[in-house]
Amino acid sequence: MKVLRVVLAVVVALIVTTTAALVAAVRAKQQIEPTEDEAANEITAVGILGPMYFRSTAPALRRAAIECWFGGGAVDFRDAELDPAGARLDVRAIFGGGQIVVPETWRVELHVNGIGGVGDGRPKLERPADAPLMTIDGFVLFGGFAVTSELSEADAERLESAIKSRAEPVGEGSAA
Repeated sequence: MKVLRVVLAVVVALIVTTTAALVAAVRAKQQIEPTEDEAANEITAVGILGPMYFRSTAPALRRAAIECWFGGGAVDFRDAELDPAGARLDVRAIFGGGQIVVPETWRVELHVNGIGGVGDGRPKLERPADAPLMTIDGFVLFGGFAVTSELSEADAERLESAIKSRAEPVGEGSAA
């Protein structure tokens, strides 16, 4: 009977946590404004209760934030240049996550806490001490991010589609 009570308590706690996280996700989706400008030096990419695909072409990226709550996708930094002082990427994933795509030459430092994580899946290379540095800070709860230097073919197609749909004027393609 004790085991059954413990299992029941865990199930109830998980249901309460998930419900609270969903309510928080709906509020966050209403409050967090995603960046549309690919050339911005400070960006916010959002995948809350849906997909997230963003490509940065920033000439001097300083700060970025990725919010993935019950959703996710990919953020591609391969066409961006970092600020000479480096850049900070704040990530938050709650029951979600995604892929962070960076050039092979960038150094990446990870400082992420929580249940889940962020991993650098790129080959272990000795990058020069003066190589561009992206510091990734954040929190994950039942989610995470992968740092890579390549996108899968499917994610590359989704990214291109998302970028194309953002570039189309509202009402394009509708009959007049």
